[in-house]
Parts: sequence; structure tokens; C-alpha cells
Amino acid sequence: MLTNLEHIGIAVRDLAASNDLFTKLLNVPPYKAEAVESEGVTTSFFRVNQTKIELLEATSPDSPIAKFLDKKGEGIHHLAFEVDDIAAEMKRLAAEGFTVLNETPKRGADNKWVCFLHPKGTNGVLVELCQEIKE
Repeated sequence: MLTNLEHIGIAVRDLAASNDLFTKLLNVPPYKAEAVESEGVTTSFFRVNQTKIELLEATSPDSPIAKFLDKKGEGIHHLAFEVDDIAAEMKRLAAEGFTVLNETPKRGADNKWVCFLHPKGTNGVLVELCQEIKE
């Protein structure tokens, strides 16, 4: 079951410049930055009350974020929804006819298991499901 909007992902060309811009805009600094090598991306996260924003910068020209930037430019890349049981939610959504882009959840940023739904089945919006990794 989807529990809440976990974060909004925004693709950016220059993470340092975008961190400065969002720090001024939101009046808070990013609380976390990390590289996700499997996705070819460096991220930073901002939090305003319960709202989180993830900035994503490509680290290689063939990464999904680089391809997105080439095609659409900077802007909203995805909406991420928190789930209690990502494997069960992936199965449920596949049974509902959504195209799940991962066969199994993979490790993402901010200590989360993640998977994505193809935007062709979600009115053009890339949807991410995420569940906190409990170790």
C-alpha cells in the first residue's frame, strides 16, 4: 500500500549550483548528499517539514538522468511514494497492468529499496516506489 509522497525528484545539470539555488529558495541546506553508482547519479536531499526534494545530477553521459536531461531538460524527473512492502506492491501493481521496470527492488539513495513504474502507464510521470531499508 502507498503510504505517502516520499519525495519529488528533480533532474539538474549542475548539482552544486542547484544546491545553492534550492538552499536560497527553501531557506535550508541539503541534509544529505550521496552517489548512487548503479544509476550513474549523484543526489542531494532537502527537507521542508515533511516534504523532501531530491536533486539528481548525472555522473555519466549514458545514465538515465543524462538521457532525461538531453530529452526534456532540467525539471521534475519523478514522484516517489513510500510503501510498507515494496515486493508486494510491485506484484500488486503489475497485476493491475502497470509496467514495473525492475524485477526486484534495488538499493537507491537515502537508505531505500526502490523500483520504478514506466511513465507510459502513469500519464507520463515516472513513479518510484521506495521502502526504507531496515538492517
